[in-house]
Amino acid sequence: MKPSITPYVTYKGWEFPYLRIAREHAEVSPLIFQNKVVIVTGASSGIGRAMARAFAGKKAMVILASRNEKALEAVKSEICATGGSAVIFPTDVTQEEQCRVLIEKTVQTYGKIDILVNNAGISMRSNFRDVHLDVLRKLMDTNFWGTVYCTKYALPHILRQKGSIVGISSICGITPLPGRTGYAASKHAIKGFLESLRLEISPGNLHVMLVHPTFTASNIRYAALNSTGHPQGETPLEENKLMTAERVAQEVLSGIEQRKKNVILSAKGRMITWIYRHLPNLAERFILEEMKKENGSPV
Repeated sequence: MKPSITPYVTYKGWEFPYLRIAREHAEVSPLIFQNKVVIVTGASSGIGRAMARAFAGKKAMVILASRNEKALEAVKSEICATGGSAVIFPTDVTQEEQCRVLIEKTVQTYGKIDILVNNAGISMRSNFRDVHLDVLRKLMDTNFWGTVYCTKYALPHILRQKGSIVGISSICGITPLPGRTGYAASKHAIKGFLESLRLEISPGNLHVMLVHPTFTASNIRYAALNSTGHPQGETPLEENKLMTAERVAQEVLSGIEQRKKNVILSAKGRMITWIYRHLPNLAERFILEEMKKENGSPV
């Protein structure tokens, strides 16, 4: 007799039709990124740093970009100490001219660009009623416009290589996220921009991928802006229980190799996005309940 298969999975005490939310982590081919030229913005810490190290470990030539030159030097030293290749071009992605120069210097140095990873970003944590509007502008300038500027100037070069443009989004680029309205808005904007770009260009000439991590262990919450635009300097979450930046990096590399359109990280992330698509009112209830559990929650 064949074993019975439960057609439901349980989430927060609710049963849902069986979903293939669990999947094995795909290994990345050892030579797939060899001699590829990869730009990673926001490479000085967190997911950006982990991606830069992962690409370099696969013999890519990595361009490290962020505002923090000292931190970039540290990442470069880590990469070079293990035999990898990296150069740094300090860049503030909120400045269009600096983004243009980043692309220009990369092409001058290596003669091509194969992959652009738009990772630079900041977060916020405040009730919208209390937040200064300058905070939302700063988030859009960094998260959205930084992606637009870098993509605009890199696109012709990436098309020549039939390469990849990656946007590091978030689960809240698909769902709402109370207490982080500006952050969610910027991630939804990135999604709309890159998915529309994908449709404009023949898929054989350009690969566009959106990555939607769940909460990841990094310094993004320490640097998240409060209602007045100052870094909050603390995290409301248990960082040791969150997904690691290294895990996110491996999923990004695997997704590029497979030329995926979207990567939603974690079973919980895949579950809540599925519920939001099919049962939005229930998903909103789950999300609100979860955010209210945060220490000092703004909602």
